[in-house]
Amino acid sequence: MKTAVYFCTCGTNISDRIDAEEVKQALKSAGEDCSFTVGPFLCSEEGQEFLQEDLARLKPERVVIAACSPREHETTFQGVMAEAGLNPYLFQMVNIREHIAWVTADKEQAVHKTILALNTALKRVVLHQPLERLTLEISPAVLVIGAGPAGLKAATALAEAGREVILVEKSPVIGGLPVLCEDLFPELECGSCLLEPVMGDILHGRHAEKIELLTMAELQEVTGFIGNFTVTIRQRPRYVDPHRCIGCGECFEPCPISGPNPFNGGLDDKKAIAFPFFGGLPSVPYIDPDLCLRFTEGSACRLCSDACPMGADIIDHNHQEQIISRQVGAIVLAIGASLYDCRQFANLGYGRLPEVRTALEFERMLAANGPTGGDIVTTKGEPPGSVAFIHCVGSLDDQHQPYCSGICCQLAFKFNHLLAEKLPEAEVHHLFREVVCPGKEGLALYQAARHNPQSFFHRYEQLPDLAVNTGENGRQMVSMLGKEAITADLVVLCPAVIPAADTLKLGTALDLGLDRFGFFDAEHSRLDPARSKLRGIYLAGTCQSPADIRDSVNQGMAASGYILSELVSGQKISLDPLFASVQADKCSGCRICNGVCPYRAISFDAEKGVSEINPHLCRGCGTCAAACPMGAIAANHFSKEMIMAEIEGVLK
Repeated sequence: MKTAVYFCTCGTNISDRIDAEEVKQALKSAGEDCSFTVGPFLCSEEGQEFLQEDLARLKPERVVIAACSPREHETTFQGVMAEAGLNPYLFQMVNIREHIAWVTADKEQAVHKTILALNTALKRVVLHQPLERLTLEISPAVLVIGAGPAGLKAATALAEAGREVILVEKSPVIGGLPVLCEDLFPELECGSCLLEPVMGDILHGRHAEKIELLTMAELQEVTGFIGNFTVTIRQRPRYVDPHRCIGCGECFEPCPISGPNPFNGGLDDKKAIAFPFFGGLPSVPYIDPDLCLRFTEGSACRLCSDACPMGADIIDHNHQEQIISRQVGAIVLAIGASLYDCRQFANLGYGRLPEVRTALEFERMLAANGPTGGDIVTTKGEPPGSVAFIHCVGSLDDQHQPYCSGICCQLAFKFNHLLAEKLPEAEVHHLFREVVCPGKEGLALYQAARHNPQSFFHRYEQLPDLAVNTGENGRQMVSMLGKEAITADLVVLCPAVIPAADTLKLGTALDLGLDRFGFFDAEHSRLDPARSKLRGIYLAGTCQSPADIRDSVNQGMAASGYILSELVSGQKISLDPLFASVQADKCSGCRICNGVCPYRAISFDAEKGVSEINPHLCRGCGTCAAACPMGAIAANHFSKEMIMAEIEGVLK
């Protein structure tokens, strides 16, 4: 077999330690039938041009290049081979710079190592097969699940690039948790005002026709793979025509039934037909079937539809659930996160004592469109003279959530600032385990709280050391182990940020792994946090880790950037052929490979009784090949025969 070896001196990086002529003579003495060419900088434009011309002239059957790291220039040399009319996979690269020249002081040893490395490559390369890249037709449309900051930003970026976007939101309104906040740290901007431009673009911007918004909807089923997903979406009825309703609210007052408003933490009631909260978008009410007499008692009540000035048919109690099917090329998960259930801590009194609230409930109390119109009051309707904030409720605790959520401290210090404005005479107590204020803007609110003479800081070791009870005067007594009790009229718990309630269900539907904390598992938590381990599915925002709005928005943009670069509209996807395949005649049907594949690329054909690998999802990691007890799985370009040949080359 005609093999060409090219030795790159890399200037003096390699030639200072390794004598190319000695290597050439050693290979010749060993009887290796190959040509041997030395070049100064094969990766340079001149070097690539020389290499291409020489390959076209020699027309070798196999090529070995001794140079730097394959991570740096393997694709460069594969491109040169393709330009020369050779299959780029009939090539092996040997790293003699980082692995030998830079780490071997003795020149004789360096030469000896180089000879062994090249001998290894020569024995391996003869086993290489002429692989071809796969091409795949794609759907350019994108499904975005979740209309919080990350999902909104991803949807608008994709629509601006001309992509069709299906934006699915579980609740009746868009914007996520930030629209429930009147002041967002660190600049104390209004949440709904901050997101209004993005929400406006989604609803009626220049590219709104590219976005299909489905509120009160959830993903039900997904089939397919990158470029060709078929998604099934279940949309609950709103019972109000969103295209004709003008959001006047005339239908609310006649409604005879009210119930706790979940968007205000149950701190007030809403009618069976209502907005979730005033200012929410889209500005269209919805009917809660758990409250409406038409559904709970089978009543013929039509008071709301009779009151509608735009026509009685705008409100229709006969609307049915819809099952919607769409074809998409990629999916962005931006479902957000939840807050830890504070009822897990009986000693803190949440759910037992009326003056113990969560941070989100306190947030709604501060909002002008919240249950108290922005007034900070106790259940008696009186302003508190003292408020205690308990940090790290569920965080930094091996029995609950061992990580730091990263935003709770800033949330509490924001509350401190707002309390100082609204109730300047009120005492504020911070009970904390650790203080975390990351980023260039994170320290300002903390310093303001520290310098406030009405603010007091108390460090505790662990949550079981705390106890909240009602004192003799009706005020809350916050006891700390070994310290004097604190008296407070209102106690606010700052809970850990945890995975959203639907994370496990969505992960199961998408066959997507979760990390040890229950968040979606990213391709790499540092280098690729916006990619999941399943090709074509991307992560944005707090569905993969606790984050603030800035980080969530950046991840939404990162996800859209990946999609626009990997799924180019009008072009086919080119897939690397380095995937594994099952030899059906050897497969015993044990399914071990199904369980170990980190990319969910392996399925089991019950009819044939064998496992099958989807080449569009496989990343060629080789885990399945290593795990298969029958040796029935072969990894392209990394066969057992190739590995054994390399070992033989080193030993000889």
